[in-house]
Amino acid sequence: MNLRDFRSGIFQKQYQYKSFMPTPVNHLWIWDDPKINTLLEQANRELGELNAFSLIVPDVDLFIRLHIIKEANTSSRIEGTATTMDEAVLPKKEEIAPERRDDWEEVQNYVQAMNSAIEELNRLPLSNRLLLKTHAIVLQGVRGQHKTPGEFRRSQNWIGGTSLNDAVFIPPHHDEIPELMSDLEKFWHNQEIDVPHLVRIAISHYQFETIHPFLDGNGRIGRLLITLYLVNHGLLNKPSLYLSDYFEKHKGAYYDALTRVRASNDLGHWIKLFLVAVSATAQKGKKTFQRILALKTEIETELHAMGRQSKNGLRFLEMLYCQPTVNANAVQKKLQISHVTANKLLKAFTKKGILEEITGFERNRLFHFKRYLDLFLK
Repeated sequence: MNLRDFRSGIFQKQYQYKSFMPTPVNHLWIWDDPKINTLLEQANRELGELNAFSLIVPDVDLFIRLHIIKEANTSSRIEGTATTMDEAVLPKKEEIAPERRDDWEEVQNYVQAMNSAIEELNRLPLSNRLLLKTHAIVLQGVRGQHKTPGEFRRSQNWIGGTSLNDAVFIPPHHDEIPELMSDLEKFWHNQEIDVPHLVRIAISHYQFETIHPFLDGNGRIGRLLITLYLVNHGLLNKPSLYLSDYFEKHKGAYYDALTRVRASNDLGHWIKLFLVAVSATAQKGKKTFQRILALKTEIETELHAMGRQSKNGLRFLEMLYCQPTVNANAVQKKLQISHVTANKLLKAFTKKGILEEITGFERNRLFHFKRYLDLFLK
């Protein structure tokens, strides 16, 4: 199908409302717009360079963890949570203000869901089955836990407004979801059509958000789907690209582009916005990796001058990349050292400006690896 001939779907009469039935997407796509070709070439180049960084950076999995935390925090914030990055990396919900603990748990669920899904891709291809398992983790024990986690919806939902009567958009009737999601899954893996992967996932993200197959958590799963697709099809060796930050900063353009497809059949506009988002995010990811490597080299040079403490200092630094907020007990347990030695390390790292004490307490103090966390906020 040529993009210029695309018709996004039709409104179907239900009992007292009309739901939108999207056109299936599992077929060949072509276009006449040269701008898409230019943006596609740029996005593929930027994505390839980002992927190269994930292959050459030593111990890259240590740094990917904070990428995932940032994505979890940002994607959840788009849906209305209020957790900051500083709070998201705290190890226990008891260290969060009571009114923010639900938000913190939602972010932790997203982190667990992403890690679990990436691990599953080592054994299974991207599939609806995987999305259902991931959705169950996202909603476990938090707001939305009663909205059939791990299952496609069996009732009508809507976007915007307070009811079906004043909704901004009403997705397809729930009876249509199995067939629509089956079509989408086939599109991910259809080798009989020549559609570039970045165009394929752009169309897939639009289609998923239009189907809105869950009662809750559609936005988070839809954005997570992008990274899972890129890893599953080998465009990324590690889950290092997340678009939630770009979508949050350009929220109006993001939602307008998705709405424009449904209202005006302009899928090309959405694809172009998506490719710009991939390029910009990949560029930003490369810069973050460069800053991480520079910081790593700088701090390791300082630690080598610590004499007898340098060995434990380097082990502690590696711990901080995974767990950038710590207390003495966590350091003692992780490094299997005495409490006295753990406190000496914390004191030395604080004196060097590597850590900051964030509680102001004499006991039960927490320390932040702020110089590292700040790299993900730029």
